[in-house]
Amino acid sequence: MKIGFIGLGNMGAPMASNLAAAGHDVTGFDTVTKAPEGIASAASAAEAASGQDVVITMLPNGGILRTVADEVIPAMGPGAVLLDCSTVDVDSARAVAEQAEAAGLLAADAPVSGGIGGASAGTLTFMVGGSEAAFSKLSPLFDIMGQKAVHCGPSGNGQAAKICNNMILGVTMIATCEAFALADKLGLDRQKMFDVVSTSSGYSWSMNAYCPAPGVGPQSPADNNYQPGFAAELMLKDLRLSQQAAEAVDADTPLGSDATRLYSQFVEDEDGRGKDFSAMLPRFEKRHRS
Repeated sequence: MKIGFIGLGNMGAPMASNLAAAGHDVTGFDTVTKAPEGIASAASAAEAASGQDVVITMLPNGGILRTVADEVIPAMGPGAVLLDCSTVDVDSARAVAEQAEAAGLLAADAPVSGGIGGASAGTLTFMVGGSEAAFSKLSPLFDIMGQKAVHCGPSGNGQAAKICNNMILGVTMIATCEAFALADKLGLDRQKMFDVVSTSSGYSWSMNAYCPAPGVGPQSPADNNYQPGFAAELMLKDLRLSQQAAEAVDADTPLGSDATRLYSQFVEDEDGRGKDFSAMLPRFEKRHRS
């Protein structure tokens, strides 16, 4: 396929490179970074989108997505697909999809899970919102960039799945870090704690696959001084999107709200910016009951 890729940051660049390595003709554009080797460089988003079968965006937020959509949709030909892999608010995803479909395009929102490592390895999970026709046309590309793609329903449902998933992740990571900090103060060895919880009813991805305690469980950012695999500020972004969505549909999410408040405090008022979201553990270690 001929593919335009807009947004060549930490996630977009390796995703685009994997598509090019698989034999697709990829043209990229980014306002800051240069296109990686093997990808043609365009002078604008519209140029990157012109004449392509698929245009993929990986952008920071919904506002930027809407601006880029205004530029690229008129440059795309009928029947082409606009695939947004950013994590943005549901309203922006649905508005851009409607705009694309009104112009005779197919559209899908497909935020990802798996982080920079998954983007490089081609092992991302895609949560896809859009039509069956769009999903079918994009499936070969999902197979290159990821290990799994789930069609979650109409436009916007990919974003809905992502923010619900990451709300669970934020809440369970906080609970896992709280429990380790409590175990420390009760004199329970961290390895013994892991051995029990990882095979008991406290089992979770945060504990078993991404343990926040250094030297315990599989390798994780905790073993690299909490250098981010998934930065705390990105978790805060996703939690805020979850609460924006909850507000819009009048959903009661008290734990999601508390997790948002705690990550906001960690990132904006403490030393969490630039650290992995699992660095909540050393935060709780230093704190006392209020």
